[in-house]
Amino acid sequence: SMAATFDLAMEADCFEDLLPPEWKAVVHGWLREDTPAFDVGGFVVGNKPEVAHLYAKSPGMLCGVPFVNAVFEACGCEVEWLASEGSMIDLSGEKKLHVATVRGPARKLLLGERTALNTLSRASGVATRAATAVRNARAAGWMGAVAGTRKTTPGFRLVEKYALLVAGADTHRYDLSHMVMLKDNHIWSAGSITHAVAKARRAAGFSTKIEVEAGTPPGGGGGA
Repeated sequence: SMAATFDLAMEADCFEDLLPPEWKAVVHGWLREDTPAFDVGGFVVGNKPEVAHLYAKSPGMLCGVPFVNAVFEACGCEVEWLASEGSMIDLSGEKKLHVATVRGPARKLLLGERTALNTLSRASGVATRAATAVRNARAAGWMGAVAGTRKTTPGFRLVEKYALLVAGADTHRYDLSHMVMLKDNHIWSAGSITHAVAKARRAAGFSTKIEVEAGTPPGGGGGA
């Protein structure tokens, strides 16, 4: 039900437990990409203790808290959240809403700032759009899954698929190995739906789902 979907979204803190064991290595990779050599700006400001405030400037669903925490943890800073993962940000006429406070050495705050903000903005944007799609589907009477596809940003799939879950949407298949989908190009190259499915089943095993794209109902019969 719609209520159940949004109850799930509001309890989004638990989705951090889904992240793979080495997920923080991804975060360290982002930081390495952003500062591959000298951090001259950080050298200028030094290690004076400072406090930074994070503000939301547009309405939507807050998402990406674990990734922001990991960014600043890697930089030796501490984050205090005033809004929870999966909560809806309602500005109620205000220009901005205080959602988090970050404390740490000045250079470390600046070291993690842009990476954290980019990640939070992207995750929140995906979650907001996904939550809207789920809400619209339920309002129209559709009770099936509202799912995201594999059309994710290269290198950022973990964050974007995570954001779908926080929003109450479905991740569909996570990657090419998660489920077999045989589309027109596969069938054309294999020669027939029957041959394509037989070959896929031989490699995928009995426990992996195989979906086949067919142009007509009779055409789909060859994959049964």
